[in-house]
Parts: sequence; C-alpha cells; structure tokens
Amino acid sequence: MNTRCHIPLLLWMLGLALLLPACLPAPAAAQEGPLREVPPNGITVEKLVRRFATTEKQFKLAREQYTWTQSVKIQTLQNGRVDGEYQMVFDVLFDDSGRRIQQVTFAPQSTLTRINVTQEDLDDVEQRMPFTMTIDDLPSYQVTYLGQQRVDELNCYVFRLAPKKMEKHQRYFEGKIWVDDRDFQIVKTYGKNVPDVVRKKGEENLFPRFTTWRQQIDGKYWFPTYTSVNDTLHFSMGDVDIRQVVKYEDYRRFEAKTKILYEGKEVEGAGGGPASPGKDTTK
Repeated sequence: MNTRCHIPLLLWMLGLALLLPACLPAPAAAQEGPLREVPPNGITVEKLVRRFATTEKQFKLAREQYTWTQSVKIQTLQNGRVDGEYQMVFDVLFDDSGRRIQQVTFAPQSTLTRINVTQEDLDDVEQRMPFTMTIDDLPSYQVTYLGQQRVDELNCYVFRLAPKKMEKHQRYFEGKIWVDDRDFQIVKTYGKNVPDVVRKKGEENLFPRFTTWRQQIDGKYWFPTYTSVNDTLHFSMGDVDIRQVVKYEDYRRFEAKTKILYEGKEVEGAGGGPASPGKDTTK
C-alpha cells in the first residue's frame, strides 16, 4: 500500500484488521499451546517438508476447480478512530468457456484519503494472502523447522520461511506456517509479503503483516477462510494504522469436464462430477 501521495493497498488491509477485532470469527481466537522444540514424529525434517509441499501442490490444483465468494474490508485509523474505509465483495467463478473470472457484487465508494490501493496489494489479496508452499516453490525458500505446537485441537509442525534470493519483479512470503501433522497441509500462516517497494520519499509501497486461517472444507483439503491484518505502516510521511479482513466463503466444486493430473495421477476432487456446496468439517 502507499500513502494517498503513495501508500500501498496492503497498508489498507492492515488497517482493516486493526479495526475489527471484535468481529473476528472463531479462528482468530484460536488457542495456541507452547512451541515444543522437538523433532517431527517418525519422519525426518527433509522428508516432512517434501511431503507437505507435495500435498500443498495437490491442494493448489484442486482449489483451481472451486468457486467461492471473497470479501475485502480495509480501514485506516487515526487516534483509534476509523477515518477511511474500502470494501469490495466479488465471486470467483468460471465463464462458459471454463476460464476463471471475478464478478464484483459489492463495491461502495471508497472513503480512504490517506492511502491508495495498488495493484500489488490487489495481487496479494488474491494470490499471496491465501499462501501455499508447493513442491515447485521449495527451491526459492529457506525452510527452517521450529518444532511442534497445538493450535486448538490440532497438533502442528511449525516452520519459518524466508526467500533465498529476491528476484527482480518477484514477490515472496516471509514468516511462519503451521502444518497439520495428520493431513500435512498448512492450516495457519503468519507473516508478510516482500519486498516493500521504496523508490524515494513519497513513493513507498509498504505491505502489512497478516494472519490467514484455513478450514477443512471438503473432507480432504484445508482451504483459506479468513485473513486479518492489524498493523502500522511506517511511511516517511508518517505512520498509518491499518486494519483489514478478507473472508473466503461458500466454496463450491466446479463441474469440470477435464481432469487435473499431478505426477501422472488425477487429483481427487479437482474435477468431474456435479458441483456441490462446500461444508466446513474442521477437525
């Protein structure tokens, strides 16, 4: 996000997360136990990383065959009071040709005055806040095993991720992920998208820290359902408090006529059969 003179969209999103603490759904109040610095259960760290990254690849392919409704609400605060708000609700659908499209259903006039939403911010909302760490992404990241931790009733492996190298015009995630020790999928993400873009004073695109929670929607894969931001972005022209909430709702499997293959095998639930509403079956 950048200031009105240049403040990033990500900044807006952070402001929104700060604004709505009382409205956070159950995942936001998840109970976390202490981090236990113990090795994985019956598997090496290297094999564990490859296992969950392979499962994440399968999930990413499967999610491409789903439709859902996504809402974004971003607020800026000054002296603890909301002084600007941005909202948008859109459906992620397929057109008659089977191409992925977005259909905006609600987009009131923005009242944000101190920041602007940038294309990088929009891309982060759509692509990087629902973060996936697939087998294809592994070469780009330094993955550090931290231990095990309970998140509500789930026992999770915790990892720290950081890009090995910042390639020009590329964006990366930097932070921590929690991987369920039974399904080997990410169930929680905390961190930020990098790098910030600072060209000169007054031309800064800064990005906030966010938390994304997932729920098991179809009995197999864990889908992102909620992202919150509650941060302060430090621009050269002054700090901006940001709160943001992104919701991903009403997942439905699209009736695809093609099969999605991964390593020569069809990805289960990724195509064929009638579309049906997704049901939350969180463990």
